[in-house]
Amino acid sequence: MDDEEREETWDDFCELVNMTPAELGTWLDTDESHSAGQHEDGGESTGHASGRRITEILRVKKDELSDDDYQHMRKVVGYIRRHLAQRPPGDVRDTRWRYSLMNWGHDPLA
Repeated sequence: MDDEEREETWDDFCELVNMTPAELGTWLDTDESHSAGQHEDGGESTGHASGRRITEILRVKKDELSDDDYQHMRKVVGYIRRHLAQRPPGDVRDTRWRYSLMNWGHDPLA
């Protein structure tokens, strides 16, 4: 990934991930967070695992991010964009749709 791609990824990630590491960490401890997303073999959902990784990325200085971090950031950006395009009608406050997005660091009500 070249410097231009890294900068674009950074900008997109910072625009879409609108939860702080503390907010995301607190959210990930809730029952609602654990219930959202697809669980493989009864374990942790992909989104929940991603949320833990996002909190780590948010705590690292930009110049200390690895290529692997940037790859995950791109995955996060793609997921959030796709999921936002599938917004259900009506109040989304207590929906699995919102909970899933929050696992990926984006609260659509923020």
